[in-house]
Amino acid sequence: MPDASLTLEDGGAVLRLSGIAPDGRDLRFHAIWLRDNALDPATRDPGNGQRLITLGDIPADCHLSDVRLDAGQLHCTFAPDGHMCAFPLGWLRDHAYDRPHANNAAALPEGAEVWDATLNASVPSGVMPDLEQNGAALRDWLAAIRRYGFAKVTGMRAEPGALFGIVDLFGHVRETNYGRHFEVRTEVNPVNLAYTGLGLQAHTDNPYRDPVPTLQVLACLENSATGGENMVVDGFAVARKLRDEDPRGFALMAGHDARFAYVGGGGVHLRSRRPMIELGPDGALQAVRFNARSAAPITDVPFDDMADYYAAYRRFSALVDDPTIQVTFKLAPGEAFIVDNTRVLHARRGYSGAGTRWLQGCYADKDGLLSKLAVLEEEA
Repeated sequence: MPDASLTLEDGGAVLRLSGIAPDGRDLRFHAIWLRDNALDPATRDPGNGQRLITLGDIPADCHLSDVRLDAGQLHCTFAPDGHMCAFPLGWLRDHAYDRPHANNAAALPEGAEVWDATLNASVPSGVMPDLEQNGAALRDWLAAIRRYGFAKVTGMRAEPGALFGIVDLFGHVRETNYGRHFEVRTEVNPVNLAYTGLGLQAHTDNPYRDPVPTLQVLACLENSATGGENMVVDGFAVARKLRDEDPRGFALMAGHDARFAYVGGGGVHLRSRRPMIELGPDGALQAVRFNARSAAPITDVPFDDMADYYAAYRRFSALVDDPTIQVTFKLAPGEAFIVDNTRVLHARRGYSGAGTRWLQGCYADKDGLLSKLAVLEEEA
């Protein structure tokens, strides 16, 4: 970056860099930010990159006493402690925060793409032996989950416990009060409606937990019953449709907590208080929690807003039930699917008592999946 230049402002409290931004803008950095994010081995562990200091180790009057450019590096000297370090100019450009920070309601997470029923023609899927043996196949399958929030798996062994092999591809099982895994089959006097032959509206699992399990795996061992097809719905697509149709309703569902509860056997009483549509501070979509079976009375919406809140809630529910946004498939023995439980709602059509239907499910967490994907993408 031969045209880069710099100036110190505000007595060394601010550095202005010119000539490194792609759009030609100047980029400003605070001295305290630079010192806190220094890359030298006295500040960051060379092996794992973790910070070795706290803000208490940095003088409150930290400022830059000297800066210079040399061979694509910014060399800094801080006062009053005399600490010295260097930053690659490319690193500063990639981590610049001197840019517009517009509120972008319902923006998608990085790498995500909304979808509807047209995805029935190309449901993302991977073959278990390929996922276990081929790094490129695993990378592409994990990337599909990041993109769509769900994917199928075929070519599994149709035997109890085989679903754990899916989680082993990227992380660890998250155990709950249901155990390390749970059975999905018809039972008499079940502890959960999932264990009946009733159809289930598309929902996210365990909204009464905080935090919720961020991934769910369902694997098929037997499926000769009539009906029982699985459906998935993109909760982010539903949220964005609601935003477009009813901005006020969207704001109410995102701005007020709903409540969820589950009281089960063995002294289990789980409760949470979170919005059905959860946004980050910048307005970006972070999570959807939707489960009519586990919804508790909503008490955090003001009286004057409750009617409009319920109108938006009703519309959200109707959109979830709209066949034009549902992807439907029937699992065969040895097949499974995984969903991002913070985004994708899953459902099941009712099935009859004739034949058998036996699925096993378990939970895992998305941080392990995204970590594995990041490693594979770096290796590609």
